[in-house]
Amino acid sequence: MPSSIGGRRDLPPLATLRAFEAAARHLSFRNAAAELGVTPTAISHQVRLLEESLGQAMFVRHVRRVSLTPAGALLYPVLCDGFDAFDRCLTQLSRGRARTTVVVSATRLFTARLLVPSVGGFAAAYPAIDLHLHASDQVVDLNSGAADIAVRYGDGPFGALIATPLLAENVGVLCSPALGVATPDDLRRVPLLHSEWTSPIAGPDWASWARLAGIEGLPVTAGPRFTDDGHALQAAIAGHGAVVSSLTLAAPEMAAGLLVHPFGPVIEGGGYHVLTTRAVAARPEIVAVREWLEAVTRG
Repeated sequence: MPSSIGGRRDLPPLATLRAFEAAARHLSFRNAAAELGVTPTAISHQVRLLEESLGQAMFVRHVRRVSLTPAGALLYPVLCDGFDAFDRCLTQLSRGRARTTVVVSATRLFTARLLVPSVGGFAAAYPAIDLHLHASDQVVDLNSGAADIAVRYGDGPFGALIATPLLAENVGVLCSPALGVATPDDLRRVPLLHSEWTSPIAGPDWASWARLAGIEGLPVTAGPRFTDDGHALQAAIAGHGAVVSSLTLAAPEMAAGLLVHPFGPVIEGGGYHVLTTRAVAARPEIVAVREWLEAVTRG
């Protein structure tokens, strides 16, 4: 099919892109295979075909896991957003207009930590509303119709949008208790994990935390980097290093003892707000989703 700019799209086979996206999301060929109903060998084969067509590796293969190369980290969020868009559109087409659909756009970490665990409760409370979660750190234009509601990080201004405060953000050092990190000096012997912020509002990082803590000589630019905050937290849980991340959104892991916040200081970040346009704010389904979001963030 001709593209919108007059040329033909020279894309790898869809099966290779689908296999790569699932493997990148799970960081596991085995889990990707379980999701897609194929064997891990089939996932590996499709990923190899993609790497051969692009001329570069998408994954670093370890003994029992994989991690994204810089090229893989560049491709993954684009494919993830694309498949999410396919899913929303196809679901709407297949279900027709008998049901009401509300698309909620929120950051990846906020979606994974707060919204995904609560979707079952929403479905039970509002069976006539199909909730679609669009997880992306990129700002979605609500006036374009790409989403009905957005949860955004920051203190605004939000223009003509109606903004309701949801949650205050606090950021600090997090790590596995197995690392035995008890004082700031202990950070010199463990890897520092980094989240590469892709949203317009950059969050706190090791450099800003070290300045606030008054610590000099900490290698604040060294260590593994992740384009997904959730992956950085998973690496911290696995004991691969310490990370400066959201204390608010990591509360379940802290309560379970998987992560500890061994010392301050705590950086007060921006707040999370739920946003709608004035045109849809009073619709019953929008009001229901907004009230659900407020309840979820109250705990």
